[in-house]
Amino acid sequence: MELLKQRIRQDGIVKGNDVLKVDSFLNHQMDIALFEEIGKEFQRRFANCGVNKILTIEASGIGIACITAQFFHCPVIFAKKTQTKNIDGEVFATQVESFTHGRIYQVIVSKKFLGPQDKVLIVDDFLANGAALEGLIDIVAQSGAQLAGAGIVIEKAFQPGGDRLRAQGVRVESLARVKAMSEENGVEFAD
Repeated sequence: MELLKQRIRQDGIVKGNDVLKVDSFLNHQMDIALFEEIGKEFQRRFANCGVNKILTIEASGIGIACITAQFFHCPVIFAKKTQTKNIDGEVFATQVESFTHGRIYQVIVSKKFLGPQDKVLIVDDFLANGAALEGLIDIVAQSGAQLAGAGIVIEKAFQPGGDRLRAQGVRVESLARVKAMSEENGVEFAD
């Protein structure tokens, strides 16, 4: 998606060789016009998949998932990183390791929102090592729902997550695949 790549080149900040800060438009301050284009592109790519639920993980994926859901005319479910008093009844649970935060979370989704009748598109802002995506895929499997695939805004293609998931048969559609990055040279895209 050329618009997204241009925005990454213009406003993204590379820290070291593995951190890409896009907080000015994607995951802290959110550019809703860009999100609308992202949502349209995910809908175009997964148009004939029968998606009736979008699943993400808190917090950075929620905004993107919500805008995307408008184009699928379906609800968004987000996996919570903590059990709260608001979640009553049984839950699907799995553990995920956050690349960004360097810690392991148990994430949960209420069983009343996901089941065998659902066709799920997972949406997230980044794919690096794939731990968050694997956790969400596990929750979909626990629920008996069918996985349509995963829509990823930015994939760090130099890290193993995307290739490993594709090798397992998961349809992963990334809008910008980063081949390499450095503070000196910026971002190089894979395609």
